[in-house]
Amino acid sequence: MRSVKDHLYEQVARIGKAVANPKRLELIELLCQGEKTVEMLAAQADISVKLASAHLKALRVARMVETRKDGKYVLYRLASTSVADLWVNLRAEAEERLVELQVALAAIVEHGDTLEGIDREAILRKATAGEVLVLDVRPHEEFAAAHLPHARSLPVDELKQRLAELPKDVPVVAYCRGPFCLMAKDAVELLRKKGYRAIHLTDGVAEWRAHGLPIEQSS
Repeated sequence: MRSVKDHLYEQVARIGKAVANPKRLELIELLCQGEKTVEMLAAQADISVKLASAHLKALRVARMVETRKDGKYVLYRLASTSVADLWVNLRAEAEERLVELQVALAAIVEHGDTLEGIDREAILRKATAGEVLVLDVRPHEEFAAAHLPHARSLPVDELKQRLAELPKDVPVVAYCRGPFCLMAKDAVELLRKKGYRAIHLTDGVAEWRAHGLPIEQSS
């Protein structure tokens, strides 16, 4: 029976081994945004394609990532939303336990209200009523894969040129890929400089879904 128990723990440890690497965690977070090629993942994670391929292979061995062919391209995706939930819960537990992570998060934020808890249900109600503008500042393809209800797509690298499209009489709630993503922080800083009322929602689609709230997809 000892050998059976050892085998059971070894199988569970495969998941722990797969996520015990910071770049693999980043790749999981990126795949929470939707399907991507290895080239896209390598560029967004700032690593070589060869290294990205090696990390993705480890995640595939652990059955956390799947692939599909689209013409000449191979697209990577999470095996299920439970993998995204695992990332959200693991990150939240780390933030709860590790002072170092709390300090690191605080150090990248200039605005005192940016990382404070926000009532998600209230944001959803206000967005439904048109009382706030939810702004998704991720790339267009990530918005198309999944986004918050009533969100408007305006990538951060287009924001400066398209500011005139945003109404100034409605507060803006900007979000991107989650607490470790800085695109929404940059967007909020720009919006405030231009006279907009803006706050940074640190949730991404994975966090939003993990809290049982609805997610939309573009047709």
